[in-house]
Amino acid sequence: MGGTANRRLVRLLARFSDARVLVVGDLMLDHFVWGRVERISPEAPVPVVQVTRESFCLGGAANAVQNIRALGGQATACGVVGRDPAGRMVLRLLREVGASTEGVVVGAMAVTTRKTRIIAHNQQVVRLDRENPDASAAAAPRLVSFLRRGAEKFSTVILSDYGKGVVGSELIGLLAERWEKGALRLVVDPKRANFRNYRGATLVTPNEREAAEASGIDVSDAAALHAAGERLLEQWRAEAVLVTRGEQGMSLFVRGRPPRHFPTRAREVYDVTGAGDTVAAVCALALGAGADLEDAAVLANLAAGIVVGKVGTAVVSAAELRAALQSSSRGSARVPGRPRRSAFETRGAYRS
Repeated sequence: MGGTANRRLVRLLARFSDARVLVVGDLMLDHFVWGRVERISPEAPVPVVQVTRESFCLGGAANAVQNIRALGGQATACGVVGRDPAGRMVLRLLREVGASTEGVVVGAMAVTTRKTRIIAHNQQVVRLDRENPDASAAAAPRLVSFLRRGAEKFSTVILSDYGKGVVGSELIGLLAERWEKGALRLVVDPKRANFRNYRGATLVTPNEREAAEASGIDVSDAAALHAAGERLLEQWRAEAVLVTRGEQGMSLFVRGRPPRHFPTRAREVYDVTGAGDTVAAVCALALGAGADLEDAAVLANLAAGIVVGKVGTAVVSAAELRAALQSSSRGSARVPGRPRRSAFETRGAYRS
């Protein structure tokens, strides 16, 4: 990355604080149980995890909110939580990071989505999910009412879809309508259940597997990837599609332009949990701060390379991203060869 481009991106980072981002989607609580394995259970061929500590953090759309705040942007959450301890914790953690919760609906029958990951020796052993998508969907009309009243006051909207019931066709249609009128920039982090419903967005950020499923094209080589990207631009009526490809980096498809490919900036890949949230957050902030799509993709690629080197649901700070830019300008950010992968498949993952 040249010095001029580097200075431009550093100036762009300084403008992140001016961006007001609304994150609409599935708010979650991530619960981590940390421990070590020293033996196999005599009851079944499974490891026995000796628990050493537990931690809680924001997940799903709430993790995108947390990333925006860590990067200095202004963030408002819009989603559904239940009247349960997990829901109260999500609200408390959102407020602690300085995010607004004015768009959060507390559903009487809703169950706050909670993911419990058991980690031993920096590796995920198993994940336990608690959720009720139907109950969340029942509260979604209240989110639509909130969006009708004031979506235009935000510079950018992230639609963070995890398929947990909050994001439906009416909500997608409303945001697409606002985007088509030029009232907002829309970044969509997609999920399979709504592939046919997405339309009209500034940027859609599928991972490689999602791009293949949504386009119906087996992304087995560069030509197939190109065909899938072009098809998704038309299918989703999007201005651009950014395909996240795990250790292979990212590929940006923009209407009327040749595709751009960005090699991974990851040094080592430990955990892809929440990396998709980081990509969406950085892109939304960059666009909200006046960046073009290519600069947004460059910053998102750098941020993803940082976050996958951390274990657990992690965020990237403005200081870390600035340091990565400075390192990149000196030619030391990219390490030759493929980054070390975790014991679990990471190719095209970038979702939790």
